This record gives sequence, C-alpha cells and structure tokens, in this order.
Amino acid sequence: MSATESYDAYAPHVVTLAPNVHAFLQPDGGWCLNNAGFLGDAREALLVDTAATERRARLLREAVLAAGLPLPGTIVSTHHHGDHTYGNGVFLPEARIVGHESCRSEQLAAGHQLHLLWPQTDFGKIDIVAPSVTYRERMTLYVGGIEVRVIHPGPAHTTGDSIVHLPEQGIVFTGDLVFHGGTPFLPMGSLAGSLRALDLLRSLDAPTVVPGHGRVTDPSAYDATERYLRWVREIAAEGYAKGATPLETARRAELGEFAAWRESERLVANLHRAYAELAGLPEASPLDPVTVFGDMAAMNGGVPVACHA
Repeated sequence: MSATESYDAYAPHVVTLAPNVHAFLQPDGGWCLNNAGFLGDAREALLVDTAATERRARLLREAVLAAGLPLPGTIVSTHHHGDHTYGNGVFLPEARIVGHESCRSEQLAAGHQLHLLWPQTDFGKIDIVAPSVTYRERMTLYVGGIEVRVIHPGPAHTTGDSIVHLPEQGIVFTGDLVFHGGTPFLPMGSLAGSLRALDLLRSLDAPTVVPGHGRVTDPSAYDATERYLRWVREIAAEGYAKGATPLETARRAELGEFAAWRESERLVANLHRAYAELAGLPEASPLDPVTVFGDMAAMNGGVPVACHA
C-alpha cells in the first residue's frame, strides 16, 4: 500500500450534528485516531479535543474555518492522552485550554509520552499545552449561544476525564469513556469508575453520542461497553482466584461478541486494572506501563501496538 493510499484510508472527515455543531472523525478510530468536535457561531468557537499529530491538528483547524467558524477561543480537553491533546499548540495563541484539574497534572506529568511509545511516528512540532482553566466537578460554558456543560465522572478512563454535554442539542462528547467499535482502555483509570461513568452518561439522555474513537452513535454504545466491562470483571475474578496472571487470563479468554472490536490486545491491560481493584488497591492506582504495554505486545505475538496517525 502506498503512503497516499494509507493516508486516504485514514483521512478525517466532518459530520454536522446540529446547526453549528460538528464532529471531526478520524477513521478507523484505532490507536492515535481520536475524534474531536467544534461548535459556535461567526463570533466565537469551542473545540472538543485536538489530535495526535501537528498535521492532523492543522486539518482540524482547516475544518473549523471551512465551517464558517472563527479560530476557537476555547478547547475542552476530555482527558490528558496525547491523541486528544498533542495538537493543542496548533490553536495558540487564540485558544485557552479547559480541563479537569487532574487532566492538567496528568498531562504535565506525561509530557511527550506518545513519542516514547511510538518513536517512529512523525508527530510534528508538539508543545505540551495543558489546561490553564481547570474545574473539579462540573462547569458550564456558553459559546455562540450554545450551552456547553463539562462534567467530571470521577476516575474512569483516566483520573481527569471530562464529558461535554450540549443539553439543548441532545449531543454528548464522551471522550474515551466510549470507544465505538473499539476496545475500552482502563489501565490509567478504573473499571468500577467506568461503570459509574456509563450510568452518568445515560442520565444525560442525549440521543447523539460522539465517542472518543469510532463513528457517531447512540446510547446503545453504553450498553455494549457495559457488557464488555462486566465480562472483564467476571473473567478477572476467575483468573485472580486461580492465581493466573492477567496475561494468562487474557490468552484463555473467548472474546465472543467483542472479537470484532479493534485493539483486542487491550484486554490484558484492562485485566491488570481489574486485578488491582480485586486486590483492594484504590481506584486509578498507578500500574507499571512497561508491564502493561509489554503484555499487550505479547498478545500481539510480540509486535508492539501501532500508532495509525
């Protein structure tokens, strides 16, 4: 496959969700291919997340302008991971960054983490730009006449997640609380907390769901995610009781309905989190990233996971 064909296969596109509200989708939603969103009017705009590379963040910038919106004055980071935040610097100096207080501390601590995981990826010029405006539980912004509610669900995908809810439009940007068509990823958060976050998402009663990765969907995505999380908790309890390692438990697991989901190797990472909770450790207790990613590589037959950006 040529470089051009590869690029076309993963080319981002914009979906209009409501008047002046858009989702920026990056197929196929795998590692480093997140979704973003933008909204506003001719006077002001807000962005939900950015992208993993400078090039893709500039494509997002072009999409905002093509929609007739000005450069965003606000970016809401749904969490600190680089695929959602590495592109923040492309939108300076116009934009202030908003996020949960733990998102700020986690992003500063992580630094250029994606460079360490995927040193062969051309990320471009990446400055780590963490939130300059933080909140603890929830906050409300008004941009272009649109009410934007930013809600922290507690530890879930990470310790600093934010849900972005547009109540009048019936739209929710979940960040990585939902991977539609992809496997959830919990090693930096909490399995129990992720289940609570799904209940919170359901309570918002938003018919349009923009996941952190994958195509735009509806609340049925919560049910599928919950089935997976409960299945992980079940097989973790069985493996833990037998004294099996997370990797041994993952290799014995029958994926069933989840076999078609992208990044199935994340199962072993999620089992590490489930084992930690079974051991009675506090939610979101740090795990050893070398062990977690090493076990995911082992699930891939010794091949490290690949960044597709």
